[in-house]
Amino acid sequence: MKAYVFPGQGAQFPGMAKDLYESSSKAKSLLDSANDILGFNITDIMFNGTAEELKETKVTQPAIFLHSVVLASISDSFAPDMVAGHSLGEFSALVANGTLAFEDGLKLVSQRAQAMQKACEINPSTMAAILGLEDQVVEDLCAGIDEVVVAANYNCPGQLVISGSHKGIELACEAAKEAGARRALPLPVGGAFHSPLMEPARVELEAAIDATVFSPGSCPVYQNVSAKAETNLEIIKANLKTQLTAPVRWTQSVQAMVADGATDFIESGPGKVLQGLVKKIHREAEVSSI
Repeated sequence: MKAYVFPGQGAQFPGMAKDLYESSSKAKSLLDSANDILGFNITDIMFNGTAEELKETKVTQPAIFLHSVVLASISDSFAPDMVAGHSLGEFSALVANGTLAFEDGLKLVSQRAQAMQKACEINPSTMAAILGLEDQVVEDLCAGIDEVVVAANYNCPGQLVISGSHKGIELACEAAKEAGARRALPLPVGGAFHSPLMEPARVELEAAIDATVFSPGSCPVYQNVSAKAETNLEIIKANLKTQLTAPVRWTQSVQAMVADGATDFIESGPGKVLQGLVKKIHREAEVSSI
């Protein structure tokens, strides 16, 4: 069975999707329409912008979404038995399997990016990657710190990203090193994504999700919050609302897809990060990209 997976923030690069724009009329049409939907020429930044310009949250998230969705839409062999996305990538997955229309998905991603940016300004915060410790050890370390700091991204065994206040992350990194972590690495991000500090963004995005039409998808989506196959639209919407303040259970999602029959994992989007993570979670998996 084929599982298509869609990357999250951090996969962007200068020149992204320019080759698609120049080689496919369908890609050109979708990307041109994105400029109108967003109200600014995101393609100019994607094709010609600097890495620094692409890091701006209101650009990064729509850019990765667009690259991922356009790739899937122009692929002649795109026929998923299941889909999943890492954080932002979940919106790409829901457009790819037909649960969300392209325009609605792009609008939600743009609103999500702006809401997250505002939340970062309200509560200055950050994230860090902890390498070489069991998940439970990291969870216990976070629970023992008298600051906001939580497990945020279960990327693969031995790689867990934590999220919280600057002080909380600092203390957690020190505790992780003392507990034997191979590395405790602060990440260059704008805020504590997938933590309670994103609550203002969750509230804002909830209203946008409630105002959006969701349709039955062509296949199940394995969501970050539940790490299991979802087809019920009300559950999908509820999980999307919770996603900003809940952890990304990527390890558990891949394990669930494998248990349900996934053998081939195809990444749709910029980069190959998810292929590497899938291999670390399930060595027998076949991985590739569109």
